[in-house]
Amino acid sequence: MGLQAYADELRATFQRMQREATDLNARAQAIRITEKSADGLVSATVTVRGELIRLDLDPRVFRRPDARGLADTITDTVRRACAKAVDELVALFEPVVPPEQFRAHLDGDLETVLDQLSGPLPGERRRR
Repeated sequence: MGLQAYADELRATFQRMQREATDLNARAQAIRITEKSADGLVSATVTVRGELIRLDLDPRVFRRPDARGLADTITDTVRRACAKAVDELVALFEPVVPPEQFRAHLDGDLETVLDQLSGPLPGERRRR
């Protein structure tokens, strides 16, 4: 692909992103994921930012007074819900941002982001 064609593709992608940005943002902000623990006694709902917005404990958890076990179950359940929220966010933005690039941004992996940005243009070979 020539440089002009690549520039045209970037421009078209940017214009599409501008048109879709408001809708994508609203859909991203609306992501809510609920995950249940393996035993079904803990249910956690999180936002895409990992904010815990609801925690439900089945009363049966109190039959086994194991504070450390309950804390670990809650932590694991919230962690899995957060991972699913990120997966849903990445899938939402996949039409406009490559998933590996988006994940690198979310993870704060500046080295990978910079490597992706400094990589060869489509159709161009990487220089050695």
